[in-house]
Amino acid sequence: MSTSSDSTATTTASHEIAVVLPANLHARPAGQLARAAAGFTSTVQLEYDGRTVNPTGVLSVMGLGATAQSTVTVRAEGPDAEQAVAALADILATAE
Repeated sequence: MSTSSDSTATTTASHEIAVVLPANLHARPAGQLARAAAGFTSTVQLEYDGRTVNPTGVLSVMGLGATAQSTVTVRAEGPDAEQAVAALADILATAE
């Protein structure tokens, strides 16, 4: 995983991390991502192969078509961006 972050003097922050998937991004991890992403106030995005989606939708996550050993980037911007990125990256890194 690689990370980067940027924050300003306000409560808005952005954070990004790239995760190499151990397995295909199928329904179970997509559902876990959707539930986790919905719990944060930050704007969260997943990017794979030039496409970016809002991970709060299971179908949008599955629509990325990310496969095992591919790299997915998690980005978030908002007051809890770092926590959101960490939570989603953990789900991606442990997908089975």
